[in-house]
Amino acid sequence: MDAETLAAKPPPERLNVVLATTHVALNLYQFLALPLLLMPLSPWWALTLIPLVAANNPLWSLAHETIHGSFHRDGRIDRLAGRALGIVFGSPWRVLRTGHLLHHRLNRTPADRNEAYDPAETTALRAAPAYYYELLVGLYLSQLLSSLAFFLPQRLLDWARPRFLDAESYSGQAAAVLTRPENVAELRTDGALIILLLGASLYAYGAWWWLLPAILAARCLCISFLDYVYHYGSPIDRLLHAYNLKLPAPLSAALLNFNLHAVHHRHPNLPWPWLPEAFEADEDRYHADYFRAAARQLRGPIPLPALAAL
Repeated sequence: MDAETLAAKPPPERLNVVLATTHVALNLYQFLALPLLLMPLSPWWALTLIPLVAANNPLWSLAHETIHGSFHRDGRIDRLAGRALGIVFGSPWRVLRTGHLLHHRLNRTPADRNEAYDPAETTALRAAPAYYYELLVGLYLSQLLSSLAFFLPQRLLDWARPRFLDAESYSGQAAAVLTRPENVAELRTDGALIILLLGASLYAYGAWWWLLPAILAARCLCISFLDYVYHYGSPIDRLLHAYNLKLPAPLSAALLNFNLHAVHHRHPNLPWPWLPEAFEADEDRYHADYFRAAARQLRGPIPLPALAAL
């Protein structure tokens, strides 16, 4: 199947809407319905939160489809679904979209090499704290807290951006987009809804308030730890490079084939059901086992010369 035929493949719109509705319902359950309706009957209902941890990365995968316009052919529905998924995810869709599209544009350039350090400037030991912070909590925590920044006055945002962020850095380029007045208005709306949802959840849990931080901590680990698994230890300065990581078919489908990440980087707007077909058409291969690749990240930062030699 050639690239033109693949590009014409439509998204599974009805299935995507069902999945989005399910994810929104699951999050409203854990944030509001569980503490308000079920835990007053028995605190043992809190155990239902455990299997919901597995829904965190599929939630991100579905939001990711909206970022690339692959959720629905109607752009208004695509964007509305993306914003709804972003709200229950805990971060405005505009933040997720800007960050992810920048990743595609900057992949494996100096602005987007999470694990790389230059031994001429620092050591592995000094690079390790920032690396492990980003790997274990930093990515999602920054997304979760991003809503708060955009409630600052527009004038202060415009003043602070060039003073505290390098314009060429990943954060600096993201901030340049996000602080545009037309984007700030949307970010404030979505941010207010996120704060309202989480505030209501905290109140609803009452004496069991600590369950909400536990829910968010689990999401923090799931999203942060598995976000860069497709690029850790990969060659530098290759914008389209990523790893395909092997998963059993049911898990790959649950993750919306996100593990076929090299395929996605070559065909970023291809809807998730058609990635396996593109994998076959491109005569691609799996580069590693998904879980082994995830564990490999714990080895820590990698010196830049080692990556340059790949």
